Amino acid sequence: MNRNPRHAALAVVLVLLAGSALAGTTGTEFQALYTWTNDVVTGYFGRAIAVAAVGLGAIISIARVNPIPILSGAGFAIFLQYTPTIITGILTATV
Repeated sequence: MNRNPRHAALAVVLVLLAGSALAGTTGTEFQALYTWTNDVVTGYFGRAIAVAAVGLGAIISIARVNPIPILSGAGFAIFLQYTPTIITGILTATV
């Protein structure tokens, strides 16, 4: 491995000069699509899908006498509820 002190110094300078992360702040042409998709998932449609997943899981659980389908439906509902918040937090985080 070649350890050149100039490369190390350049890396340090670049790290120190790096600005804050811009993830989630550019690409305003997609803002309308993001807003619409987020509203659909977190609004009444998303709630209806979550309730339907739990209901379908309950019916399948009763039919099979197995608790896994209703747990899967509940897991999907939780995933659908919290994932948009998690994604927004990750993409708008700054260092």
